[in-house]
Amino acid sequence: MEILVFKTNLNNTDHIGKVTPPLNHHPGILEWNVDLHDCDNILRIVSENISAPEVEQLVFKAGYFCRELE
Repeated sequence: MEILVFKTNLNNTDHIGKVTPPLNHHPGILEWNVDLHDCDNILRIVSENISAPEVEQLVFKAGYFCRELE
């Protein structure tokens, strides 16, 4: 199990609603959440067998930006 952390431009619940289906349906994502109170709108993903670029692509296809934080 791994925790991936991303900076995003998801800044309200409507944005989160648009990324919910792809994140919920990916078999490698066990849990996820977005912290709208953080200035970087942090997306945290608990995963098994998914890479950061795959997550970035899922969010990008939903119309938003995310970049892994190191």
